[in-house]
Amino acid sequence: MKKFLLVGVSLYAVAAATSANADDYPGQKKVKYCDPYVNYKCLDAYLGDDVFTRFIKYYELEWGHDGPPVDPKAPPGRRSYWPTTPQTTPPYPFTEWPYGGTENMGVTRPASIDSPLMVAIANTGVGQAMAAGNMQVYGWVNVGANVSSNGARPGGNAPIAYAYTPNTVQLDQAVIYFERVPDTVQKDHVDWGFRLSAIYGENYRYTTSYGLASYQLLNHNQVNGYDFPMVYGELFFPQVAEGMLVRVGRYISIPDIEAQLAPNNYMYTHSMTYTFDNYTNEGINTTVALTKNWFVQMGVTIGTEAAPWHLGATMPNANIGTGTIGAQMYPGSTMPVDPGAVPSLSAAVRWQSDSGYDNIYVAVDGINGGNWGYNNLQWKGITWYHKFNEQWHLSWEAYNLSQNRVPNAANFTGVTPFSNFNYNSPFFAQCKDPTVSWCTANVFATVAYLNYKISSLDNISFRPEFYDDVEGQRTGVKTRYTNFGIGWQHWFSPQIEIRPEVDMYHSVDGPAFNGNTGSNNLLNVVNGPGCAATAHFAGAASGQCPNKSTTWLGAIDAIVHF
Repeated sequence: MKKFLLVGVSLYAVAAATSANADDYPGQKKVKYCDPYVNYKCLDAYLGDDVFTRFIKYYELEWGHDGPPVDPKAPPGRRSYWPTTPQTTPPYPFTEWPYGGTENMGVTRPASIDSPLMVAIANTGVGQAMAAGNMQVYGWVNVGANVSSNGARPGGNAPIAYAYTPNTVQLDQAVIYFERVPDTVQKDHVDWGFRLSAIYGENYRYTTSYGLASYQLLNHNQVNGYDFPMVYGELFFPQVAEGMLVRVGRYISIPDIEAQLAPNNYMYTHSMTYTFDNYTNEGINTTVALTKNWFVQMGVTIGTEAAPWHLGATMPNANIGTGTIGAQMYPGSTMPVDPGAVPSLSAAVRWQSDSGYDNIYVAVDGINGGNWGYNNLQWKGITWYHKFNEQWHLSWEAYNLSQNRVPNAANFTGVTPFSNFNYNSPFFAQCKDPTVSWCTANVFATVAYLNYKISSLDNISFRPEFYDDVEGQRTGVKTRYTNFGIGWQHWFSPQIEIRPEVDMYHSVDGPAFNGNTGSNNLLNVVNGPGCAATAHFAGAASGQCPNKSTTWLGAIDAIVHF
């Protein structure tokens, strides 16, 4: 609760600062006669000299506005012949229709993020050196709360994610980026970039890649933890067609409307469609703009949420000589540390109309043999964005996820590469034929966001969703889900926003909510005998099985950028 109150106090302080007389700041007697939105040249005079004053006054300056003051000397931020910019931020989380594994081609300039921190340090030696190198440091703090019809703690809201424990206040994520973005507008020289990111908070559990600081989740099941969801370098080659960008490292997977980072989403909670699919890849991804309308992508990765050092790594096979199903699945003297850590392919085609009103993005991600792994998800899907007019637009996604040779929860004996996890082992499957040793697990999902722009600082999103966990491998419950949510995004300024929402989730084929299996009732629950004996739940070792088919959820979060 203290964190939530602190965010409220911070918002109040910034609002109060807006109405403060500029003479309250020493040495700034002329500030009240200067409006940088009218005369950009007076920005420094308005902000002052010391770092703290500049930081606070920049929040004050932008309060109530939908963008920063515009530098008339800034170079164009978009190629003149490129498709029209479809959206604005605020109130939306993006200006270009989302696509992953690359910078937004043809519309990205270096050091173009509107950051109070960078403005605050602009006149320092560090700030000037970073500006000379087109580098920036920025981030945000995201705190949220929910009120739920569930009561089981922890984890009673699961498989709802990003708010899995009911009736709580939490630090969702504190994020910092250090980056240099290549200039993809120009066409006369090769440019380069990088991003180093760090996240701390409850949301780390959804970005965790097995083998990369994963001990926090898999050994200790910490509520809050850290992760590095993006660590990559990139090169931009403008001479190839309309531009080619090559990214190498760990990056956000290419598909999806939503993303892990809070400012990239319409609503506070995430759809189930996003929650249980590919989050990050480690490898290389190439994006080529064939024309201003057609883009293609091709990547080679080490699976999904799989560390490169697990490629080819093995461990002793405890199944040898046991005659168990585990011995059938892993017949050698060793078994892979992670069967999903194998060379994998990603590919996508993207088309956008000249008007920017339509965008279609077809992709496959993490494609390999598909054997059951930590998160070896074979993703095949499509997104479509359509802008009706300046007030209304639709974002829609549909996909199929699959994994092969997933152990059957009804009869598996022996051990797997994940049996030594203390927490959050991948689920088994509830195969249609209970006598088989393993089967292919599938998910079919679709989600849409219908959005209405009330003003330049306000948007309403309506989210209908259908999620069919055919073998129960993703959520632990073999059922179909429906989800209807409505959210309001209100921006006080380009730096501060709140997102209240109301959601209803329903499990069609049996109870899926309000389970409490101790600290294991989270994403990727450890399988065991407790709830596995029920008709639907893939199970955890002990505790209360889910006993509700419907959940009502009210939630709100605040994002403060710096």
